[in-house]
Amino acid sequence: MAQAVEEWYKQMPIITRSYLTAAVVTNIGCSLDIISPHNLYLNPILVVKQYQFWRLVTNFLYFRKMDLDFMFHMFFLARYCKLLEENSFRGRTADFFYMLLFGATVLTGIVLIGGMIPYLSESFAKIIFLSNSLTFMMVYVWSKQNPFIHMSFLGLFTFTAAYLPWVLLTFSVIVGASAWVDLLGMIAGHAYYFLEDVYPRMTSRRPLRTPSFIKALFADDPVVVARPENVRFAPPPVEELHQD
Repeated sequence: MAQAVEEWYKQMPIITRSYLTAAVVTNIGCSLDIISPHNLYLNPILVVKQYQFWRLVTNFLYFRKMDLDFMFHMFFLARYCKLLEENSFRGRTADFFYMLLFGATVLTGIVLIGGMIPYLSESFAKIIFLSNSLTFMMVYVWSKQNPFIHMSFLGLFTFTAAYLPWVLLTFSVIVGASAWVDLLGMIAGHAYYFLEDVYPRMTSRRPLRTPSFIKALFADDPVVVARPENVRFAPPPVEELHQD
């Protein structure tokens, strides 16, 4: 059993493995009172005035108490982050990292701006950890890129992947979790999906090009597509037609 878990962990792609490890270690550290959540949560005043810039990162690592909701989000993180990195972003680790960076930036910006809007500031002030939102963003992006996959929710009913975010949002409301957190993830996910997939098809422009300095951080192996022998992917030359 232990060897199987070790193999599963080692086979994870680098970004998924790193994020999952950091999240688990952070939550275990908080549960054992080794780390205080008060040093992790998003606080714009402490970030700006006391230069506690680590809060811009650590608020994405803590998933609150280790309960059923925590287990669900760890499952979502391990599964959909891995699926995205291995399939949609295969051979494009830098692009995947940039997607997470984009999502984290959008989520942070929404919370900061929402905290300055009257009548909404009180609701946004309660959102001090964005880990669940970033996880939900990955679920949303995966569902948009794989909309026709058939899925089952707890064996109760089946649906296509396009409806997965809404199914999970409904489940969060039923178990008493904040719908705001999941909705923020859906907003960030849709922003990325629109700018990366929809907008380029409409205008032939791609606004979310990964910066070169991020690409320099990751040395991706080229993806090689096997091509069977004696298989033509284009009409044969005219000379060959005349020789037959």
